Amino acid sequence: MPGITRRRALTTAAAVATTVTAAGLAAPTASAAGHHEPTAPDSFDEVYKGRRIQGRPSTMDGHHHEHGGGYAVFVDGVQLHVMRNADGSWISVVSHYDPVPTPRAAARAAVDELQGAVLLPFPAN
Repeated sequence: MPGITRRRALTTAAAVATTVTAAGLAAPTASAAGHHEPTAPDSFDEVYKGRRIQGRPSTMDGHHHEHGGGYAVFVDGVQLHVMRNADGSWISVVSHYDPVPTPRAAARAAVDELQGAVLLPFPAN
């Protein structure tokens, strides 16, 4: 069995150095992408199809505050349970399977889905 030649040792060292460098350059990019903090949505207060919808940063004192990302949405003064998805979209307890881009859009979708019915408070478990 032949011994290690100088050429083979240098080639192996270069390959290891290249791999370590490539891994070091890729790691911060992946890490930064994984820990991106989304911006907080703007507050809103409007009448949509005759219903007053509001949204604002919350004090996070409710039972389900962790899902809404510190944001509260109301339809005619009743809190609409909202949740922010990992991709940044929003869903509500009324339109759970129809993600929308903002809490305002979630409130409007809930009004559309309610079709004039009163929103009942979401029970805290």
